[in-house]
Amino acid sequence: MKILVKGAGDLATGIGWRLKRAGYRVWMTDLEVPTAVRRTVAFSRAIYEGEARVEGILSCRVSDMKEAEEAEKAGKIPVFADPEAEIRALWQPEVVVDGILAKKNLGTRMTDAPLVIGVGPGFTAGTDCHCVIETKRGHYLGRVIDKGSAIPNTGVPGNVGGYTVERLLRAADSGIFRPLAEIGDYVTEGQTVAFSGNVPVKAQISGIIRGLLQAGVPVTKGMKAGDIDARCERNHCFTISDKARAIGGGVLEAVSAWEHGVL
Repeated sequence: MKILVKGAGDLATGIGWRLKRAGYRVWMTDLEVPTAVRRTVAFSRAIYEGEARVEGILSCRVSDMKEAEEAEKAGKIPVFADPEAEIRALWQPEVVVDGILAKKNLGTRMTDAPLVIGVGPGFTAGTDCHCVIETKRGHYLGRVIDKGSAIPNTGVPGNVGGYTVERLLRAADSGIFRPLAEIGDYVTEGQTVAFSGNVPVKAQISGIIRGLLQAGVPVTKGMKAGDIDARCERNHCFTISDKARAIGGGVLEAVSAWEHGVL
């Protein structure tokens, strides 16, 4: 079965990783300049580095069908710089998963494939997709919704290590992003970890940098640029998160249920 995952950030990577491990054919798309902060566990990194390995699975940037098929034969996940997912019309997958996590639908339609899955807020099962996967941390994370929508976006990030909004790094001004630290580094509260334009971006808490935009990304003031984890488990920076695994499991459940005619 051919499955196209729109988006290749850390949560979409959790989806693609689980589907690939389950034996499905997986192709992915993302922006020409990806903005995933958890880059070490995002297949989108392949777009600017050529390849990206996440927990034993390798992805690589491709530009056309031939390159994608060759990558597949080599056991890799093909990743296209294709924000509109135009490859869908050529490849004609049985399943389309919108894992962009934009908190709104950017153009996915229920007619895009025999099975269309929307991930997170912004989708309504039965209207613009066949089912929705819950992305809010908590009791319902990863749940497959076949009627209705996911819990609306609250604007407050999930609690990690006792912190919510404090753990995020946001661009202090519009301009080019210039990191001074790397993912996996320990930083202290008040430390300058990057510049956005010419304005310093400072840590609000002490901990390990779990996510940080790559150098040279154009940012706008207030844009999410990084993530600090107060739990200080460095290994967490380089492995798929519990949230991404749960969401990936929900997508895998939906695909399998549809495949067996029970969805």
